[in-house]
Amino acid sequence: MESRSTPSISSATIERCAAEENARFAAERPQSTARLERAVATFPRGVPMSWMDDLYEHAPIWVSHGSGAYFWDVDGHEYLDMFVADMSAFCGHAPEPVVTAVSRRMAAGNQFLLPSDEAVPLGEHLAQRYRMPQWQFTLSASQANTEVIRIARKRTGREIVLVFDGKYHGHLEPTLVVLDDGEVVPEFLGLSRDVTGGTRMVPFNDVSAVERGLADREVALVLTEPAMTNAGFLLPEPAFHDALRRVTRATGTLLAIDETHSLVTSYAGLTTEWGLEPDFLTLGKAIAAGVPLGAYGMTHELAAEITPPDVFANVSGAMIGEVATGGTLFANALSVAAGLVAMTEVLTQDAFDRTAELGDRLGAGLRRIFNDAGLAWSVVQHGSHAAYFFTPEAPRNAAESRAADDPALRALFRVFLANRGVWESGWWLGPTVSVAHTAADVDRYLDAVEELTTVLT
Repeated sequence: MESRSTPSISSATIERCAAEENARFAAERPQSTARLERAVATFPRGVPMSWMDDLYEHAPIWVSHGSGAYFWDVDGHEYLDMFVADMSAFCGHAPEPVVTAVSRRMAAGNQFLLPSDEAVPLGEHLAQRYRMPQWQFTLSASQANTEVIRIARKRTGREIVLVFDGKYHGHLEPTLVVLDDGEVVPEFLGLSRDVTGGTRMVPFNDVSAVERGLADREVALVLTEPAMTNAGFLLPEPAFHDALRRVTRATGTLLAIDETHSLVTSYAGLTTEWGLEPDFLTLGKAIAAGVPLGAYGMTHELAAEITPPDVFANVSGAMIGEVATGGTLFANALSVAAGLVAMTEVLTQDAFDRTAELGDRLGAGLRRIFNDAGLAWSVVQHGSHAAYFFTPEAPRNAAESRAADDPALRALFRVFLANRGVWESGWWLGPTVSVAHTAADVDRYLDAVEELTTVLT
């Protein structure tokens, strides 16, 4: 992997250090290597889900167990988890209230395709907490975003979705596109030929681009995060969200805010903290402590679109006429039980107050380390979440974030920290303090980063 380097660090230094650390990583994990070699006979790429190989530049490790802010691999290595499974483990590993609730619910039956007792109090809690009156459950935020798009199309009679460059809203076709020289193209292979026809993409923080994208009034929905979390951590400019809401309303376009990542930064999400007024709000990952659960909230007016029609059309023996929502395992009793306890007993206001303090400690510590090392790198932090960039000024949008990045240096960060018992965040994300972390854990992370900067400079 070629390094772009930085003014203070040579490519040769990065390559030499990476070679040493990668060799150490491989040598110290023979049991993970053995399992990977066995797994290739059964799994493509040797893993049961391709991301487990994609997300890391080194070979994947095989996990034994986790507890609190730590997990262990099959070779006995302990890791302080700053990745928290791409935000899904923000409750910490094996939080006791959720373990108890899931065990109890499993013993009483986990799946009926009928509502369970935990569903109503969870829905009521979400409505009060996130200020959206009506809710539906799925198994993931990807599926929640899929259903939101369908309801928006039904409501508006339009087909197109507008998203922001650098986004990730799940593996649903309308959002699996990227910009290539200003043209929207498929992000992956295997997508339908017309996947690009239903999606427009513009830069984050660019109100004029939004206005141009919505001007013809053919867009059903704008789907965005409150702060972008898949191109580092990109905060909105002060007037951006007000302008976004003004333009969407003026053009009859619905607005959905995806808080799947950003919900870890604030008790009721950034949507509530910043006083945003979307038509839909989607959640996932951490809301059931990593047990599969997604959810979306909406206004009463939009919820009416899910109401069955008075008369169904009968086409070839099939009764049609409803918006395409639902799934056999959606809102299953096990997921809902985990969600209720996670939201009310783990993800409390006190927990968010504490993770915000630790996030401040994390952000300040990274700034101090980079300054002491003479590295003109920037840090963005809000609540429990932070990100660092190899440039003096933090990027405003995904194009600036890509230009600022150094893939080889990021890969070195990951393997260097892993060899010292710290599991670094994904290359697109940045470190996150979970509910289970302590001040000592944050300091351990900072010590490992400081050791690396000392080696590099």
